[in-house]
Amino acid sequence: MRFSVFTASTPQWTPSQAANALAAQGWDGIEWRVTDQQPAAEPGFWAGNRATWPLAGLEDHLPEIARITRSAGLDYSGIGGYVPSRERADVERMLAATAALGAGRVRVTMPALRTGRYPELFDTTRRDLDWAAGRAAEYGVSVLVELHHKTIVSSASAAIRLVDGLDPARVGVIHDVGNLVIEGHEDYLAGFEMLGPYLAHVHVKNVAWRPVGQRSDGSTEWAEDWAPLPDGQADLGAYFDALGAVGYDGWVTVEDFSTVQPLAERTRDNLAYLRTLSGQVATG
Repeated sequence: MRFSVFTASTPQWTPSQAANALAAQGWDGIEWRVTDQQPAAEPGFWAGNRATWPLAGLEDHLPEIARITRSAGLDYSGIGGYVPSRERADVERMLAATAALGAGRVRVTMPALRTGRYPELFDTTRRDLDWAAGRAAEYGVSVLVELHHKTIVSSASAAIRLVDGLDPARVGVIHDVGNLVIEGHEDYLAGFEMLGPYLAHVHVKNVAWRPVGQRSDGSTEWAEDWAPLPDGQADLGAYFDALGAVGYDGWVTVEDFSTVQPLAERTRDNLAYLRTLSGQVATG
């Protein structure tokens, strides 16, 4: 396995700081966040994130992205895009940018639930992915669909229905263990076996459910909360055992949105923990 960090989770660092810090800690790669975001007084995961490249004018930034990544000695685990699958012009731009960088694959986002009737959202997205697969083949890259709560693909079961029959060399699935704590949890091994050749990428974070109050009927109200990798409800030891059982040896990208530790300590300790889980020993 190779380990990278998604820069959504490194908001205090500039791109150069992120690449150099991660390389110094021994990470293999980086997954750049690409989206137009809102400004913020303080850098945050979703707004004011300093390690995010804008979608507007992205083409002008490609030489700088390449220079920063390669000068740090990092590889791309992929590009973390936020373009909805239905926005074909921008999907094409992301495919072209991914090819120009040699990054291999790029995420496109799936429709949120309740933005239409599920069957219609599903059918439209299938047509969009069929089109994207054809365009990805032209660019020599692939499109990634992430298992994500509150979308039409919160589980491996939903994702395999969506992508089955498309070319797995051009359309793959990101399995995200943290998102599945919120919605879509299935047995890890069964999920990997369901996806088969479509299991293209892995995201790792962790989540804990905590009581936040009481409803009017007297029942307890719960809410999800980002947790350090060892402390959430996802059993990451069992997760890595299941990855090993199906022979997964690809990229594992961390997107840790917990804030218990300062950023540099968090990324350092996460890499050590992942190496322990995967049976790897640090060299150097």
